[in-house]
Amino acid sequence: MGRVNGIRESRKGRARRAALSVLGATAVLVSLSAPTGPHPGPDAVPVAESEPAFPAVNYVVAVDESASLADADMAAEKAAAARIALGDVSSASHVTVFGFAAAEDAGQSAVDPVCPRTTLDAAGRETIGACVGKLRKRKANEGTGTDFPSAIRQGVHELTTGTDPLEPRVLFLLTDGKMEVEDSPKYGDPAHRAAEGERQLSLALKDAAEQGVQIWPLGFGSRPDQRQLDRIAAGGFQQGCTELPSARPKAEKVSGAKDVGTTLERIFAAAHCMRHVPGPTPQRPPATLEIGISPLATVGSIVVDKGDPEVKITYTDPAGHQVPTSGTYRDSTFELAGGTGTVEALKIVDPLPGVWKVKAEAPEGHRSLPVAVSVLWQGELRGAISMDPPSPQAGDEVTVTMRLQTREGYEIKDPRDYEGLRVRSELTGDGFSPFALTLTDNGKGKDEKASDGSFTGTAGIPESAAGALKVSATLTAAGLSADTRSEGGRVAPGTLPVTTALDLPAGDTHPGGKVTGTLAVHNTSDAPHTLKLSVTDLKAGLLTVTPAELTLKPGESGTRKVTVEVAPADVFGDRLGDDGLPLAGTVTVVDTTDGDLTLVQEPLSVQVTPEPGLWEKYWWAFLAAAVVIALAVAAVLAWTRLRRTRRDPHGLVLRLVDANGEFLPGEHMAGHGHKQWYEFGVAEAHLSPRIERRAHGPYAVQRNPNGGAVVRRRDSGRTPLPVGGQIQLTEGLSLALGEDTRQRKGRPGRRPRPGRPSPAATPAPDTGGQDSPSAYDQTYL
Repeated sequence: MGRVNGIRESRKGRARRAALSVLGATAVLVSLSAPTGPHPGPDAVPVAESEPAFPAVNYVVAVDESASLADADMAAEKAAAARIALGDVSSASHVTVFGFAAAEDAGQSAVDPVCPRTTLDAAGRETIGACVGKLRKRKANEGTGTDFPSAIRQGVHELTTGTDPLEPRVLFLLTDGKMEVEDSPKYGDPAHRAAEGERQLSLALKDAAEQGVQIWPLGFGSRPDQRQLDRIAAGGFQQGCTELPSARPKAEKVSGAKDVGTTLERIFAAAHCMRHVPGPTPQRPPATLEIGISPLATVGSIVVDKGDPEVKITYTDPAGHQVPTSGTYRDSTFELAGGTGTVEALKIVDPLPGVWKVKAEAPEGHRSLPVAVSVLWQGELRGAISMDPPSPQAGDEVTVTMRLQTREGYEIKDPRDYEGLRVRSELTGDGFSPFALTLTDNGKGKDEKASDGSFTGTAGIPESAAGALKVSATLTAAGLSADTRSEGGRVAPGTLPVTTALDLPAGDTHPGGKVTGTLAVHNTSDAPHTLKLSVTDLKAGLLTVTPAELTLKPGESGTRKVTVEVAPADVFGDRLGDDGLPLAGTVTVVDTTDGDLTLVQEPLSVQVTPEPGLWEKYWWAFLAAAVVIALAVAAVLAWTRLRRTRRDPHGLVLRLVDANGEFLPGEHMAGHGHKQWYEFGVAEAHLSPRIERRAHGPYAVQRNPNGGAVVRRRDSGRTPLPVGGQIQLTEGLSLALGEDTRQRKGRPGRRPRPGRPSPAATPAPDTGGQDSPSAYDQTYL
């Protein structure tokens, strides 16, 4: 008999606790029909929406303080002890921490109490983080051996005194694995102390197993005694929360402080039936690290090893929202522990699945240590089971498929989410003995694709079968609640009066979209038959089928259109990301005329992606508009460039004409000017007149697009200067156009630089007057 709350526990009580421990945190048993009755119809397939509930765990952390450990190993043990408390997902769990070595003299004790039994709510986690700092390596006069029997007995005592016998009991033993009791008088005379220590260790391990205490040794130091650690792990309670080997205690070696987090979290996850997701390579702040949370997760902790307490962490969910560290936000609840320490953990109930971003920032002088992130989570795994044909005849072969789903009915695409899964299936019915089925996901036989989350197998219906049939399957995996699904049917007595065949392909659509198919029907009887259609095995309202009911006339044969409609976007909320959501349901057709007889159970997969934005819908129109705009802009730019070129004064040759109509020596070529106006003035107007460039001068000239130029005078506005014409500038001086340098292409000689006088030009011959354009053109253009 065991001991609970200081008294002996009955064998029946221990068996009950062990059974609950084996089944795990929550065992979901769902029967779709009774094996002795007809199929109850599609409405009998419930999809539970209960709040996730994870039981408290009682655990103890025993830390070796003996002299055989180096200072660095002692520091690593303290970090590990703190990490254990922060990694737990239940705020109702309890932890006790103590150090141990050996009692080698009067007044000494093998055990040093450090943290009394503490509830791991937010306040309790902060308390544990502080009191773990009291752990220390013992001095020479304090008893420096290693007394494993005393440490294990103390751990068992803490776990069985004043605790609920139905809660899991876990002892973490942090040590180098080297028992040293040769200097402890309690183990008898010196010659036999080592042997007595081994005997006492065996007794302590036996008692731990009887009390349901798992022991998980964590080896520190350069050369931990692996044999001893393995012995301790195997000596305690061996049944975890599931029957999987990964949940059984085993010893792990920690190479150094840098390995504490990853190693401990992996052990902790197995001990508590949790899943551990390691993060990316640690980075120094400032940095943003990404880590995924499975769609199966119902509660989990993002554990961040900051290295330095001055590092500040912010969390962003897959929808791009920065989440709070306490309280409820959207559909999730948050609670932060250890925010002021070197390790913090954000516990999330109902986390949004997908890639989370963890942003680490730190002030100058606190950026030398890398930041590491990981996730511990528990979840619920659902299954949808079907049998094809659903109402077989004796001797027929049936195909049984168990598809994995989340609790909402979404398909599971990533095999890592259900790694270590075990599937057990059985076929029972009237007229034959139950037998086991083998369901696999290896892409062989009837299983169409490997590692797609659909487990398939075949079975022959015995010739003796008559009446009810039931196929069931149970899913078990560490970190996931057990789930049992069953599907009922009955052996068809002969040829069915109504036969159907559903052709409904997998679809890819948007919220509110539809997937269409056909239902081939054939009624061979002389009576009408009513068929009911439904979509089962997923959260109500995500998919609906129309028509929900149809009536077949006597002798009717043909096809009917079947439409499956997806729920609107607001039903999915933040769960509908850019990658979409894979919905998995079962379309069921039942003939209700002569009792419910299932005719069709057809798996249906619908990939739902967000409604495309305006760009995705009308990209071609946007592209065409962009081309038109680009052409229009190009045309405007070309027109503007042409307009500027046509008005650009560059190349105009300006000449002065005296009162007698004679051209003065020299010519002046205009430059580009300012805003297409070339400003100038007349220097030495009464001695040796010449044109010179002058900013803000009294005159300015630009090219006239219609020919010639336009002259702007400060006192009289703008005046056209045609080819062959003149404009009076001052008394006795006029302005005329010389040969335009744009017309000099191909002529030899050096072109004068704009704004500089050029050699004297040859006066034009007298052709009978200035009004003759041909004469002016011939000489100066």
